[in-house]
Amino acid sequence: MPTPRHADLRTAHRLVVKVGSSSLTTADGALDAARLGELVDVIAARLLDGTQIVLVSSGAIAAGLAPLGLPRRPRDLATQQAAASVGQGALIAAYSLAFGVHHRTVGQVLLTSDDVTRRSHYANARRTFSRLLDLGVVPVVNENDTVGTHEIRFGDNDRLAALVAHIVRADALVLLSDVDALYDGPPSRAGTSRIPLVRGPVDLKNIKIRGSGSGAGVGTGGMTTKIEAAAIATSGGITTMLTSTAQAASALAGQDVGTLFVPTGSRRASRLLWLAHATTARGRLILDEGAVAAVVERRKSLLPAGITRVEGRFSDGDPVDLCDPAGRGVARGVVNYDSAELPGLLGRSTHDLARELGPSYEREVVHRDDLVLL
Repeated sequence: MPTPRHADLRTAHRLVVKVGSSSLTTADGALDAARLGELVDVIAARLLDGTQIVLVSSGAIAAGLAPLGLPRRPRDLATQQAAASVGQGALIAAYSLAFGVHHRTVGQVLLTSDDVTRRSHYANARRTFSRLLDLGVVPVVNENDTVGTHEIRFGDNDRLAALVAHIVRADALVLLSDVDALYDGPPSRAGTSRIPLVRGPVDLKNIKIRGSGSGAGVGTGGMTTKIEAAAIATSGGITTMLTSTAQAASALAGQDVGTLFVPTGSRRASRLLWLAHATTARGRLILDEGAVAAVVERRKSLLPAGITRVEGRFSDGDPVDLCDPAGRGVARGVVNYDSAELPGLLGRSTHDLARELGPSYEREVVHRDDLVLL
């Protein structure tokens, strides 16, 4: 039966919907306009009640296979990027046509990792999304595979969708693919059951990650990436649904389908959400036990006196991981010194530093307002 949390999907004012490649393409990799149109019909129906929807869509590389005469997804980065270049145009054209039937305008938003890991880019992306939604546009989001400098990995768009949900401050996230739910074992085995509700990590502790689906060769990552995406979203108070594209209408209506992930945290300032989930640490600061206790238990700022070692190269304003003496990360924060200057300050009090080097040195290495616990 539906729970009160299923109603979050029905009543959400702002939704992020992510769809995987396998839900939009044929078995040989070509874009399937009919399947894409069916999804657009579901989304357009929901838009009629005033809901704002951001669509995160995979499929650019897959859509580029047929036009380029490629029999399967290429392994090398250059050919993947070429397929994305051709396929992204086909994909957004198909969405424009399908939403146009419903008199809706779409706007293409291509994001790279920098757009969700660098604070200035993140803030600009948030403003762009806000304006598009205010204008009644449906943003269609994808990773900018054409110019990506790192290997394009299956499953990236699951995490991207969770980060976009944070950026736009969505009420709910729906992850659609050929997977209809999370199961407590192989779906084909007798006695295996769908997991309808996940309240937190403890519910998944003793369960092998399984899902039913076609396993199409053009699709994005497996169940692990979807669970990780759900964890990112729910940690910020965003209800998350995992189900198949065929059940999209039922999911948006708040029915008991798929697997619902219940929020485990509450909304925080966008800066802290960015810091916790959308950054890559540029370095590490190893703390003594006293500093770990001050940061973790008493939520204090990090001072030079509590740092024993500096690792990596970073600049003032970069994110760094704060680690215990064994090297385990306990927090992430924005550092106020660069890696070249900081080693000379370790183990010393801010008062001593200010007296010797000037008043500008009477400052925290990481201020408590600029750090989150891991």
